[in-house]
Amino acid sequence: MSQIDLATTSLRELNETLQAQKGGDNQTAWEILNPRGSHALAVGLDAPIEVTVKGHTGYYCAGMNQQATVHVEGSVGPGVAENMMSGAVIVEGDASQYAGATGHGGLLVIKGNASSRCGISMKGIDIVVQGNIGHMSAFMAQAGNLVVCGDAGDALGDSLYEARLFVRGSVKSLGADCIEKEMRAEHLELLADLLDRAGVDAKPEEFRRYGSARKLYNFDIDNAY
Repeated sequence: MSQIDLATTSLRELNETLQAQKGGDNQTAWEILNPRGSHALAVGLDAPIEVTVKGHTGYYCAGMNQQATVHVEGSVGPGVAENMMSGAVIVEGDASQYAGATGHGGLLVIKGNASSRCGISMKGIDIVVQGNIGHMSAFMAQAGNLVVCGDAGDALGDSLYEARLFVRGSVKSLGADCIEKEMRAEHLELLADLLDRAGVDAKPEEFRRYGSARKLYNFDIDNAY
């Protein structure tokens, strides 16, 4: 394992080094020391490497990730795994606003709580939050899965498209066009796989499923003034 200490190495140099990795004969395991809340840490990775961050990070950690596994041993600021395409991002602590925003693929695991707008405009990413999530989560979520093992705040799934939402705890309120839906066998199977991949010890039967009522898909003249 190669170590990079941000107490002595610049953030730009760190990201350039990680972005230069292409797998194969290159170093595949990296450990980042003294992140000290740095923003945009380990962004734009595109290789099957493993990066362990020993501490807290700021904005946009692991943004635009492809193929890599980024493990943060701490909490993260806004926009973790923003626009992620593939790979995995695991956060041991809490996540601030819009975690996993616009994510197209991959798996984001937050072992603590996530703040507001978790999964906003998600486009295929899988997000598993072991704690609670804040208001307006999954706003305009288009595709993918959001799994919440705790409670959800106000306006869950507002203006939702086809993303699937699974919540084990309470939901303070549902957003426009978001409704509770039947949990069928295929959903239980999907959820069991997500929980297993995220390392969560919970039963799929304990969750409820939410999705789009599909009433906002088409213009309704009766709603016009």
